[in-house]
Amino acid sequence: MKNIGIIYNARVPEALDLSTAILQDLNLSEDSWLSPAENLETLLPRAENTDLVITVGGDGTILRAVNFTGPAGIPIVGINMGRLGFMTELQVDEAMERLPFYFNGDSRLDERNMLQATVIRANGGAADGPYHALNDVVLTRGAVSRVVTVSGTIDGTPVTTFRADGVIVSTATGSTGYNLAVGGPILDPESDSIVLKTVAAHMGLSAAMVLRPSTEVGLTLDGYEPAILAVDGIIDHPLDLGDRVEVKQSPHKARFLRAHPSSYFFGTLTRRLGFSIRGQ
Repeated sequence: MKNIGIIYNARVPEALDLSTAILQDLNLSEDSWLSPAENLETLLPRAENTDLVITVGGDGTILRAVNFTGPAGIPIVGINMGRLGFMTELQVDEAMERLPFYFNGDSRLDERNMLQATVIRANGGAADGPYHALNDVVLTRGAVSRVVTVSGTIDGTPVTTFRADGVIVSTATGSTGYNLAVGGPILDPESDSIVLKTVAAHMGLSAAMVLRPSTEVGLTLDGYEPAILAVDGIIDHPLDLGDRVEVKQSPHKARFLRAHPSSYFFGTLTRRLGFSIRGQ
């Protein structure tokens, strides 16, 4: 039997109940373990001996889990207890019956690109990061409700100066999140491309740019308004005038086990976003 880790959303009482049932009722190995998603730093020594991670929560639980699984190459099976659950694989009512299928190695491996962001301080101090994101990296305004001014480069070449509520750099996985909410394109989830999209642009480029995987995006905070670097909506890193955020493809990948073919994503997208289909 594989060594399996279970990461759950501690803010949902039912998530702990289901996680405990999986651990006790599916005859997992004695080295299998259980942890809340907010406590993953203490689990790093376990990564080497973990073969599979089950997440019990929603997409937010997966976003936290990939910081543990990504560097170690551990695949994830997600059980949805959230709202949309784009990245999850199973619903609660089917989890106990279907999980053994994934334990037996009969599923498909789905690899997703991640982003790496590093903050270069204007004061010459040590760089912060790198931070790794499965969905997106967002440079956004701080507590003051004013636009931020950001100088953008692509592979070192100046592109434009943005005056906007924020600038999003997204993966294909993250293209159905914040990027989509502000009018950005939906990418095939297996695409390696990167999306650059502004939020409520007042000046500069407002249309989204779809960039090749090897692209390095530079975002330098100009003007006088404070800003925040948000990584997958989990890490909020304050930025000062002149700080530069460098974003590129991460060396890590998020790995998922899937029962359905890759085309199943588009049916899921239609259902979960409420798209209408004529005649249905």
